[in-house]
Amino acid sequence: MADYTRKRIGIRFKLVFMSSFLLVIPWLGYRYILEMEEYLGQGQEQIVLGTAQALATALNERPELFNESNFSRASAGRDLYVYPVFSPLEINDGTLQDWGEYQQYEQHYSEFSRNPIPQSQVSSFRAPASQGDPLSFHLMLGESNRYLYAYLKVKDAQRVWRAPDGLRVDRSDSLRIGLVTRDGLFERYVIAPYKDDNIYPYRIGSDVTDISSLEYEPRITGRWRQVPEGYEVEMRFPLEMLGEKLGMAVYDVDDLETRSIEAIVRTSSIDSMEGLGSLLRPTPEIDRIVAGMVHSNSRIQVVDATQRVLLSVGDIASATGLLLDSSEPPGYGNPLLRWLMEEILHPLYYRVLTKPTTDFVDELYLGGPLEGEHIATALDGRPVTRFRIIDDNQTRLLEAAYPIVANDEVLGAVIVNQNMNGIRTFRNQALETLFDMMIAILVATMAALFIFASSLSSRIRNLRNQAEKVLDDRGRIASSIEPSRSADEFGDLSRSFSDIMGRLSQNTHYLENMSSRLSHELRTPVTVVRSSLENLGMITRDGESQVYIKRAEEGIKRLNLILANMSEAARLEQILQSSDKELMNLAEVVEGCMKGYALIYPKATFRNEISRQPVMILGVDDYIAQLRDKLIANAVEFSYPGRPIRVACHAQEGEAVLSVANSGPYLHSAMKDRIFDSMVSVRPEGRQEQPHLGMGLHIARMITEFHGGWITADNLLDEEGVIVVMRVPLAPRYPLP
Repeated sequence: MADYTRKRIGIRFKLVFMSSFLLVIPWLGYRYILEMEEYLGQGQEQIVLGTAQALATALNERPELFNESNFSRASAGRDLYVYPVFSPLEINDGTLQDWGEYQQYEQHYSEFSRNPIPQSQVSSFRAPASQGDPLSFHLMLGESNRYLYAYLKVKDAQRVWRAPDGLRVDRSDSLRIGLVTRDGLFERYVIAPYKDDNIYPYRIGSDVTDISSLEYEPRITGRWRQVPEGYEVEMRFPLEMLGEKLGMAVYDVDDLETRSIEAIVRTSSIDSMEGLGSLLRPTPEIDRIVAGMVHSNSRIQVVDATQRVLLSVGDIASATGLLLDSSEPPGYGNPLLRWLMEEILHPLYYRVLTKPTTDFVDELYLGGPLEGEHIATALDGRPVTRFRIIDDNQTRLLEAAYPIVANDEVLGAVIVNQNMNGIRTFRNQALETLFDMMIAILVATMAALFIFASSLSSRIRNLRNQAEKVLDDRGRIASSIEPSRSADEFGDLSRSFSDIMGRLSQNTHYLENMSSRLSHELRTPVTVVRSSLENLGMITRDGESQVYIKRAEEGIKRLNLILANMSEAARLEQILQSSDKELMNLAEVVEGCMKGYALIYPKATFRNEISRQPVMILGVDDYIAQLRDKLIANAVEFSYPGRPIRVACHAQEGEAVLSVANSGPYLHSAMKDRIFDSMVSVRPEGRQEQPHLGMGLHIARMITEFHGGWITADNLLDEEGVIVVMRVPLAPRYPLP
């Protein structure tokens, strides 16, 4: 397991793993930005509280501002009461549900209703000959965020649209509006749609039939929609175009042929400035004071001591408190980087980050009077700020309340609200920039480290490959290590290895040639000694001298055999380089050799398993016979007495297979690959009757490789013993039958 681990964990992995600790840098940046978010939240908290304090200071010691507002139902006169609406209103959503509980304050106008105000007796009209259903409508006015909102729910059994090709606005169901601007000018408007659609108001002159006097007014927006009992009109006026008087009238047309006016129901006369009703708006002075804070990017509300809303400016969904840079970050001009950021990186970021949303409803402020601990605390005379989370989408709100005081009495409170989406968006933008930069830096750093590690690994592998090729299969030095010219440590290591291998090559070459040199150098003194012993033997005749002379001659004979063995491998290698191969029958050569082995080794038993079919190879029969002599001699020497030596020769899968198996001691596993090397012997010292230098099997491998094959030795499986197998390719013209 340890070896496997060392093989698998390389330099590249280690460098990449160590570089992964760079990830602590973006984590520290992330923590730093979160801390900055907390500091920004504290700063925004002080700003919101300061805004509330400034407004409360402007309203302090002015009790008269709180006397005009009440939420009692307005009487059905020509005057119109405007209720402060602090929930967001949508005029194009096709429903009036966003008005919520404010619909309870709507006023009802119908035909023949008695107006309690004497100056407004002309509130309805019906043509004498008309017998249609009574005409009526409900009206509601509300003020929110510097706009006047209004809706009419008209009950009309017969609805008549404006003719598709008609230009006149007085020949269909219509809504007419009269108002006095802030400049004191009297103006009238008419809305007469062709179908359910957005409204298109036109300013009209004294004569409504004069189409040349129609002038489109884009500041008045809204929607006209048909309902089963009639139709609904929802619209919006900017407060800048309104003064203190307003009136509305619904004109009903029932006959598509005559298109004459059948009935009129109105809040007041709209034909003159004097006939208009007054717009009763609560505490206009408070509105003017708060108007200067409309650009504070907050929702500002003023409540009285009973927690009734006197004024509401701003929308909590857009009250972020911060003006953020909406410009595109660097790199967005590149389409590839844009796609990478928008499709891969940012979706990945927002699995961790919380994306702010404006799609939320603050249920705390959906009712009439405002509620909340911060409001109650402010009405007790103590300023307070707090954070609150809307559970639906985890939107965080910041609320500040500051008391309004007059004569040591709390008259009301200023409530300033902001959502924390601005800071959260700022945090997300900062984290996106941080993550983008850190990912770019990490990718570049890790790529550089990977390239550097790959370069090191490549140089190490190159040095390893050169080291592996230095020795061939026979253990000889086949090549040298190319020294590197690099000036770093790997270059020094490569040059050191090259120098070592050069010295080792010289030493190995010396050792390889030492046997032939010793054989050449020792032959002359051995010859001199032999001739001297022969001469001495002829001179000396006594028995004791003859014994010593005989022993000396045996030693000389043994020394000659050693010299012959030492030079045999070198001579054979030189001869093999110049030999030519011929087509031969390996089975026939082996069969011929077996007849001589029975005479040479009379005590040994041989069992032939030689194929009767030709086993044709390209080779030299004398070398094959020499190989057989080495294998048979080795098998006879290690075989148990009385056990046969099995010799087999046959063709198998395109190869000629020659094997010699003997029953005897097992071959040690560590010697299976080394037994064919030069000067390697596994014979015990006590068993060597003749000198052995471990050259026999080495010569056998040389002959096998000359014939293009390979030779192996292994232990038998069925009994104790060893088998030596030689495999050489069959001759091309004689494939396996």
